Amino acid sequence: MTEYQTETVPEESPQKEKGGGVGRFILDIVETLVFAALLVIAINFISARIRVDGFSMEPTLHTGEFVIVNKLAYKLGEPGRGDVIVFRYPFDPQQEYIKRVIGLPGDQVKIEGGDVFINGNKLEETYIAAEPAYQNEVTIPEDSFFVLGDNRNNSSDSHNWGPVPRDYVIGKAIVVYWPPEQWGILQQPSTASAAP
Repeated sequence: MTEYQTETVPEESPQKEKGGGVGRFILDIVETLVFAALLVIAINFISARIRVDGFSMEPTLHTGEFVIVNKLAYKLGEPGRGDVIVFRYPFDPQQEYIKRVIGLPGDQVKIEGGDVFINGNKLEETYIAAEPAYQNEVTIPEDSFFVLGDNRNNSSDSHNWGPVPRDYVIGKAIVVYWPPEQWGILQQPSTASAAP
């Protein structure tokens, strides 16, 4: 019977270059900063963070709340009735507004007697502060949306200055993230559809 022995031969450890520790440390910092910058760019490409300023969206949103906006939502689809959107104000594109989509392209919107009608059908809305105390009637042009604040009687919106062009829509408001006690996903109400 033959016995075999194995012998472990230690590998030669590479000689550390002088100053390699400092160089590696600097490289790690640069890599971390580049990764962080790319992450911030990616986050800003797909989302925006806005601060609600004013009371036009009460009771859904309150002044001082911070909301995350999905900027890709309408690159992959179209705004729907009931969506809360952020857009550039048509008469001053430097300003951003947040409102709810009520009328879609081609819709006939009529506000009368405290109710909103879409193409002759009453819109059921559980999310508003009070019924609108004004009247309005408009046909929404193609590539435009009719938006209203949930605080109907205290909101500068499409009933004052008309529909919002599609190109002015920034994205869909999806989450309230500040203050912490208000954290939550913005529900898109199933009641925001015109009854047949």
